[in-house]
Amino acid sequence: MPLIRSVLHLLWMILTVIPWGLAVLIFSLFGSSTQIYWLCAGWLRLAVSGGTVILGIKNRVTGMENLPVGETSAAVLLLKHQSTWETFSMPTLMPHPLAYVFKKELLYVPFFGWAMARMDMIHIDRSQRTQAFNKVVEQGRRLMSQGVWVIMFPEGTRIDRGKKGVYKTGGTRLAIETGAPVIPVAVTSAKCWPRKAFIKRSGIVDISIGKPISSVGRKPEELMREVEAWIEAEMRRLDPEAYPETAKPLAPARRVRPRATPSQR
Repeated sequence: MPLIRSVLHLLWMILTVIPWGLAVLIFSLFGSSTQIYWLCAGWLRLAVSGGTVILGIKNRVTGMENLPVGETSAAVLLLKHQSTWETFSMPTLMPHPLAYVFKKELLYVPFFGWAMARMDMIHIDRSQRTQAFNKVVEQGRRLMSQGVWVIMFPEGTRIDRGKKGVYKTGGTRLAIETGAPVIPVAVTSAKCWPRKAFIKRSGIVDISIGKPISSVGRKPEELMREVEAWIEAEMRRLDPEAYPETAKPLAPARRVRPRATPSQR
């Protein structure tokens, strides 16, 4: 059954992304970048709702009250990255448009990448690190002044369940350069949609949004250590089965002495 469900969901995404991508390309000729974004977010909502109906994957979100309030409030969201699921889910959950920072090669993916190219996001050439980061800061500052939140995966790639990658400081450097607060987010998507796995399992994906962390007067490394500590501690709280080394050891069984018989007294 999981295999059949996974095949059906893949077909659902393929059959819907082609007409939706073409609609985005046509609409982009006269629509604004914000309108294009929400049109693309509509397809992501289809993909996520299809995942709920077909795959049986449901999101359980906590901490929405921690998000900044205001139409032009700035934020840099730093997420645990375990699968494609959170990439699809976040635009459907956030009240502000999101600008992903991603490698430019994704723009060449038929229909999906073409639609992304029409949105005002931050695509970079990873081979040119200094220029790439300068572009992230320049575009990130402009986008956040318009109320767009920048979203990044500090570990850089999808991480297996129960594992931890290297937290890079690009996200905290951006926050410090722009003065935006950092919002740490823990996600347990690998329970249902494992990294690089075709077969998905039904279940609940927890998305926990932490309180904003000020970037004013901070150092990138020190700020990222705080972000990392919160995310990794929250991951262990949300998905303790994935981190057996942190589980509390069972108390040793109490030895019960047998009662003495009358002949032994």
